Amino acid sequence: MSFASSLPLRCGGAIERYALMYETYGALNAAKSNAVLVCHALNASHHVAGYYADDSKNIGWWDNLIGPGKPLDTERFFVVGVNNLGGCHGSTGPASINEATGKQYGASFPVVTVEDWVEAQARLADQLGIERFAAVMGGSLGAMQALSWAIQYPQRVANALVIAAAPKLSAQNIAFNEVARQAIMTDPDFHGGDYYAHGVVPRRGLRLARMIGHITYLSDDAMMEKFGRALRNGVLNFHFDVEFEIESYLRYQGDKFADYFDANTYLRITKALDYFDPALAHGDSLRKALAPALAKFLVVSFTSDWRFSPARSREIVKALLDNRHRVSYAEITAPHGHDAFLMEDTQYHGVLSAYFERMARELGV
Repeated sequence: MSFASSLPLRCGGAIERYALMYETYGALNAAKSNAVLVCHALNASHHVAGYYADDSKNIGWWDNLIGPGKPLDTERFFVVGVNNLGGCHGSTGPASINEATGKQYGASFPVVTVEDWVEAQARLADQLGIERFAAVMGGSLGAMQALSWAIQYPQRVANALVIAAAPKLSAQNIAFNEVARQAIMTDPDFHGGDYYAHGVVPRRGLRLARMIGHITYLSDDAMMEKFGRALRNGVLNFHFDVEFEIESYLRYQGDKFADYFDANTYLRITKALDYFDPALAHGDSLRKALAPALAKFLVVSFTSDWRFSPARSREIVKALLDNRHRVSYAEITAPHGHDAFLMEDTQYHGVLSAYFERMARELGV
């Protein structure tokens, strides 16, 4: 969907004209009360469920959760997935043509924030005729968007599902993001962000960035269970090519990522992660930041998630309770690390099924 009106950004700039790629699943009811916005994390997109008729292998990133008869049942709810502004899956981003110059934005594309994404999503909701979402939900960076929705548009969110989240990044998390960005920015093919004009892609940097990130998404136990210290050829070869299965896996993930993701988008999304801190404008008080919220909350964390640990989710829960907001909290025992929010887990999906069932009863859908 295209938007002609200027979108002011937190960085002080603006996007004059832009487009947002989105998908919908299910049907919006007559009262327009059954809409659920699903916000994506770092490398995902608007394609949250199902697959395309001409590409059956391109399955939505949250397909195990969303669809007919699944926890978020598309026979009862109208689900909206959006590729965020600055993305590389159809929405206006650094690789898009800037109408003012006739060239790709490249390095000139502004730095966007979680709050900017929420503003853009609210404009999309206006165009879809959705005044109030039954729920806004997401995991990781998507959960930060759900939290921001509850603060920025309290009247427009009935429920906020905040999964595998943190109220702001720790210094360690910012450090991981910076190492990944440096891998990209020091790639000789980066050209200051204007690599499009040179007909190249900073693949080496993207590969390293993805490998670094992927290590943080998995738990040590999950890596050990899946790969252990298994050798590809059964013996040590005393060289620096791939020997361990985990090395092969990381290189595969890096290569695959570099084939489809835009480096400039990666830089901006990781900065949005770093900048998210709703308490900053309130004297570092998360309680004050969350005071305007009117939504009911479901907060979910995972025991093995060391990047966004359960302690970080409990910070959110405490701030909500201090405001006497309605909140349910589930801490799921799962071995998968931060990626657990993407996995099909009986306990996890049971919690979400029960929550959406209650919502459906209240809505009469």
